[in-house]
Amino acid sequence: MRKAEVHLHGQLAGHLIQDEHGYTFAYAPDYLAMATAEAVSLTLPLRPAPYLERVLFPFFDGLIPEGWLLEVAEKNWKLHARDRMGLLLACCRDCIGAVSIHPLETDDER
Repeated sequence: MRKAEVHLHGQLAGHLIQDEHGYTFAYAPDYLAMATAEAVSLTLPLRPAPYLERVLFPFFDGLIPEGWLLEVAEKNWKLHARDRMGLLLACCRDCIGAVSIHPLETDDER
């Protein structure tokens, strides 16, 4: 299992998890309670119920670099282009735009 915090404008907005069933994205309850809360994407509107997908959500997949920058990331972190969550965790802490991805250590990694 791999986990990440999803930040919007520097604020924790939710968590993204990859497990054997696929991907889950859920907004943090504290974030949903904020009057200024906004969705991280139009395809992931604010709601308390988690979003579930078998493949990485297109919005998050779109944050992953392409072209020569993807090649650099694959070589430096020894990641395969098909490891979309690995690339997201390695490359998207400081993305262009308002959203950033911050890896979380899981029990499997301790």
